[in-house]
Amino acid sequence: MVTSPKASITVLGAGVSGLTTAICLAESGHRVRVRAALPPDRTTSACAGASWGPYMVSDARVLDWSIATLREFERLPEGRGVRFVRGMEASPDDEVKPPEWVTAMRDYRLCDRDALPEGYALGWWFTIPLVDMPVYLRHLTERLAALGVGIEVLPRPLAAFAELDDPGILINCTGLGSRLLVEDSGLEATRGQLVVVEDPGLDWFFQDDREEGELTYFLPHGRHVVLGGYAEPYHGDPAELRPDPEIARRIVERCAAIEPRLAGAVKIEDRVGLRPNRKSGIRIEAELVDGVTVIHNYGHAGSGVTLSWGCAQEVSRLVREL
Repeated sequence: MVTSPKASITVLGAGVSGLTTAICLAESGHRVRVRAALPPDRTTSACAGASWGPYMVSDARVLDWSIATLREFERLPEGRGVRFVRGMEASPDDEVKPPEWVTAMRDYRLCDRDALPEGYALGWWFTIPLVDMPVYLRHLTERLAALGVGIEVLPRPLAAFAELDDPGILINCTGLGSRLLVEDSGLEATRGQLVVVEDPGLDWFFQDDREEGELTYFLPHGRHVVLGGYAEPYHGDPAELRPDPEIARRIVERCAAIEPRLAGAVKIEDRVGLRPNRKSGIRIEAELVDGVTVIHNYGHAGSGVTLSWGCAQEVSRLVREL
């Protein structure tokens, strides 16, 4: 059976995955509503750095989904929170191979040895989108509103899909919330922390190739720079998650060692959030739950922004095939 182009759809979740998926479906002619436990500016997405590029995910579909998102960013007008910046990724291992997605960038080239920061043995230059998440989430919200789709913030997180009245087709973009909502024990929380400072005039970004522990990166967004980072498992209560001043101090110290202008930059805020890691990979699939068709779209780890449009288009394809 092919779904009517006017199918009634409820998207659960108002982070970057939920908003992007809702836009994709609404622009395809479906009747869409978004319901979420938190508004966009309080989601994990709002805490992200964020730079385009697969991170903390291993899935054969990731590269195609990432490229689909890159193409959407390339079409986006200025002022929507996405800007293309040239910068460096570096590794302390001189035998590491740059990932396939990096070498596919048009202006990719290896760094000269004398351009590498101290402690790094290999690096490469390339240009990627940097995403100012608060601005970008506002853009997505406004784009949805222009399609006649609002965001309903629920009084409390759902305990079961059955709590929703007449949801139509249900799209599950609840991220880490799926750990309880669908009893997915393979979902794990990874704690992230960032420092946001005023931009001292940077025209390049830097990031190392680490995926866990204490990461080092700075991402200039024009008026401010996001400094990172941190990636460690978190087993506490999400409601008690708070920035750690010592972690913040070390983040600034590491970034300033590479770009000295950051040492005296005025601090704006700390950000802390939980990445939704899924042991078995990203979950995008349809299933029947208590008589309701549910399409899952979660488990993006540290690549929610990077995969957002590719995964949204995959969900749209699954809806068409129902």
